Amino acid sequence: MFGRRNVLTESQRHRAGKATKSTKRSFRDHGVTKTTRSRAPSQNFETSPPLPSNLTSAIITIVCGREQRLFAAHEDVLCHSPFFAAACRGQFQEAHTRRIDLPDEEPEIFSSVLEYLYKGDYYPRIHHNKRRDAWELEDGGAGGSTVFHSGVAGVVLKDTVIYCTADKYGLEELKRLALRKQGLQSGIQCSTILTSARYAYANTPDSDPKLRAHYLSLIVRSRTTFKRSGTMQMEMEVGGKLFFDLFVAMCNHLDDVSNAV
Repeated sequence: MFGRRNVLTESQRHRAGKATKSTKRSFRDHGVTKTTRSRAPSQNFETSPPLPSNLTSAIITIVCGREQRLFAAHEDVLCHSPFFAAACRGQFQEAHTRRIDLPDEEPEIFSSVLEYLYKGDYYPRIHHNKRRDAWELEDGGAGGSTVFHSGVAGVVLKDTVIYCTADKYGLEELKRLALRKQGLQSGIQCSTILTSARYAYANTPDSDPKLRAHYLSLIVRSRTTFKRSGTMQMEMEVGGKLFFDLFVAMCNHLDDVSNAV
């Protein structure tokens, strides 16, 4: 799937045997508690090495999205995520069938999560430009900064969806990586930014303000552009917590300007 033999293609995956009737419930029915445990952060998480895993462990089949796209991954690789560890090693039917169904997951996003679990990054990868002494995305970040999300029936920033997915799967370092990459994006349409901001608010808890703060700061910095945006006007008329927080951020910005005078 990623062009290396560490990630199995669909033709190489081990087909799970026919499921037999079982009284075991799915792990998704039990509201798995997310733990904050993760591997120790590296000094430069942007270029962290692949997660150490046993590539001889059992193969798990993952079925993603409405089209039921198939992925295959080693159990030990998946189990770096508390979410998947509960599914693979708990007393649930997935642990016996070696098959996990994710009907609401976007295949393109799960592909990036799986790439991260194997390689420590996902495309477009981040690298340090020594000449400019700055972090950059390979290919100038042109390798797909947005993704069509069926849940919102629109285009959303890919790194935003990956951040929210990483939060769901308990992958804290992937969240930091996605947030850092998102800060390197440019040339994104106002409508996409606002749709992505709403997505971020809908899919992150109030206790995790980092992604939300990123969008508030972005809109405040680009206020000249946004105040001329017809999309911004329509979104504000719809309202929501995003725009109350934006009002507070604007007030804080004005206070800072006033105090600096």
